[in-house]
Amino acid sequence: MAKKAIIVESPAKTRTLGRFLGNEYLLLASKGHIRDLPAKTLAVDVAHDFRPQYEIIPRQRKTLKELTAQLKDVDEVFLASDPDREGEAIAWHLTEALKLPTAQRIEFNEITEEAVREALQHPRELDQKRVEAQQARRILDRLVGYEISPLLWRIMARSGSSLSAGRVQSVALRLVVEREREILAFIPEEYWTIEALLTPLAQEASFTAELKKKDGKDISIPSEESAEATVSDLQQQEFVVGKVEEKDRKRNAPPPFITSTLQRAAASELSFSASKTMRLAQQLYEGVTMDGETVGLITYMRTDSTRVAAPAQHQAREFIEQHFGADYLGHGVRGKNVKAAQEAHECIRPTSVWRTPEQLKGHLDRDQARLYELIWRRFIASRMAPALMHQVGVDILAGPYQLRASSSRVVFPGFLAVLPDRNDDQPTPLPALTAGESLRLLELRPDQHFTQPPPRYNEASLIQVLEEKGIGRPSTYAPTLETLRARKYVHMEKRQFVPTRLGFAVCDYLLDHFPDIMDIEFTARMEEELDTIEQGEVDWIAVLREFYEAFEQRLEEVKQGEPAVLPEETCPECGGRLMVRYSARGKFAGCENYPACKYTRNLSGLPEAAAPVELDEVCPDCGEPLIEREGRWGSFVGCSAYPKCKYIKRKLLEDSCPECGAPLMERVGKRGPFIGCSAYPECRYIQGKSQQAGSKPQAVQTDLPCERCGKPLVLRTGRRGQFLGCSAYPKCRFTRDATAEELARYAPAKAPTVGDSQES
Repeated sequence: MAKKAIIVESPAKTRTLGRFLGNEYLLLASKGHIRDLPAKTLAVDVAHDFRPQYEIIPRQRKTLKELTAQLKDVDEVFLASDPDREGEAIAWHLTEALKLPTAQRIEFNEITEEAVREALQHPRELDQKRVEAQQARRILDRLVGYEISPLLWRIMARSGSSLSAGRVQSVALRLVVEREREILAFIPEEYWTIEALLTPLAQEASFTAELKKKDGKDISIPSEESAEATVSDLQQQEFVVGKVEEKDRKRNAPPPFITSTLQRAAASELSFSASKTMRLAQQLYEGVTMDGETVGLITYMRTDSTRVAAPAQHQAREFIEQHFGADYLGHGVRGKNVKAAQEAHECIRPTSVWRTPEQLKGHLDRDQARLYELIWRRFIASRMAPALMHQVGVDILAGPYQLRASSSRVVFPGFLAVLPDRNDDQPTPLPALTAGESLRLLELRPDQHFTQPPPRYNEASLIQVLEEKGIGRPSTYAPTLETLRARKYVHMEKRQFVPTRLGFAVCDYLLDHFPDIMDIEFTARMEEELDTIEQGEVDWIAVLREFYEAFEQRLEEVKQGEPAVLPEETCPECGGRLMVRYSARGKFAGCENYPACKYTRNLSGLPEAAAPVELDEVCPDCGEPLIEREGRWGSFVGCSAYPKCKYIKRKLLEDSCPECGAPLMERVGKRGPFIGCSAYPECRYIQGKSQQAGSKPQAVQTDLPCERCGKPLVLRTGRRGQFLGCSAYPKCRFTRDATAEELARYAPAKAPTVGDSQES
């Protein structure tokens, strides 16, 4: 047995390392964190300097046992978890759980032979400051989440959702909710623009110019009448070329990707969610199989630095000079400094620029290939010369009016040769014009517009604002956005975040009761303080103590406090005080004499749900009128005597139950609408989701073994597409993306099916 061992996080990395290390080292995988705070308790001893009470993660007990056995005869252990705070913490937990006091830490930014062997030649001790920074962040998030979340459960117990509060998550929710309130409050205003289609007297070429000023001041055209009057006046004027401005402008390439900019670009250009982007990037980093060998294709994908290592700079220069010429060589572009950026890290780039996207076709699935091409082109472009643009701007004079026409053209493409402009709305080149030249008016085009509300956040724009405001760090963006969706605080419309009523309610409650937690500047300052722990400037316990003293006091005030009272206002039905309350439907005022008085008034600022409508039908169970009302899954018809009578009218379908012949009907369960037999409970037939139009197919069992427990893998369909998951779910939660070959093999097959409860 080898006397030296390297422990990485994932089995995929061991395969990639094995390609060039061979049998020199015993290659082992921890499969992520080996220890963590237990999920069911706070597990932080606040009274004793916030001492964390770690335990072995239940699903990792077998892994720990295997690692202990495999390391029995090993003399030297290298811990090679990811090169960031989280990776440092994983390495520390391994030393504690496996009792490895002499283990050495190595880190590499890319999984290549050169980088790994360089790291092995320069091992170091564990960076305890990094470990403390991660631990402080973890404990702080645990304190906030575990102390506030139970209050939400109590206040909104009937929400039907798993509620939680979080240090970063709650601020992100606030941004989404406040943007939606801006949209709801927005009142559109009408305005008009006027374009003139003109042509020089001596030429046939025409061009357009937009009306900008009158009497030297910006013009405002608020109505159709004003537009018609302006058009009538313009038709009486002579159009003459005024000032002509021509200049060359350099357009610099964008910097190489960091985590946030990669997530934003993938969302905008590829329609990938942040979590999907990170999952695919992890696969490209850890290695994909090419010609029987596993090769790491990109550098580490969790980084906030745009630094490029010298060998990679040299390699890029060689590639650009060979494929584009020396004129296309640039000096390299560095992005804006991110707060507390870890400059020891590199940007996200290809491990070899010679592996072009075209060469990797057939080795990557479609999504992997698209993300790799995005990274490859961005990195090559960042090392290229600026593009040179020739811009022309012309003022057109028409009596008291001034119009403006402009155009630009590419003189030298520079980086645009590899990263072309995606904007299809390029201005049409202007004809040659000289000052004082007369023009002929061909047409005036008035156009009506309305001011637009600010756009809802999509993943790209929300990540951008979180980064700009210093909320969270690169590794937190994807899980934060996923949590907002999972908690049903938001839903997606046209790939944009729309807060639900529950999201509004949670945001309002937290803003009213925990303003510091929801304060953007306070949260950003906390991020900076947590970063200073890693830099050795402050003690992690002192940072937690300073936060917790104020937080604990506020927590007790909220727990012991009475609901707020609306000042100078009483219940219009009984004269009682109006109390500010919260529910899953939103913030509202309720009478203090409830349940004797059931008066309520909406305080959320959201439109009320549609009032129930009484129908000309009676309930077959109790004889009371039926009403149509709004529910969680849309409108439905039920008994007006609810909750005494819980009759709900179901819609019968034309199809019959294949088991008993009774009509099928639409039903609603915990997970939403489904189709079942109308003879329930005598007949319990339920139509599979794969049989319903537009729904995802059932899972297909494969003959591939689970890499964690050996059970067969199953091809499933989740929110993010098809993936492979363990058939032993939920006991084993192993998942991975399916390759193109596996999809082709199993997707169309009529194989045995299993339950479809696991989500990606």
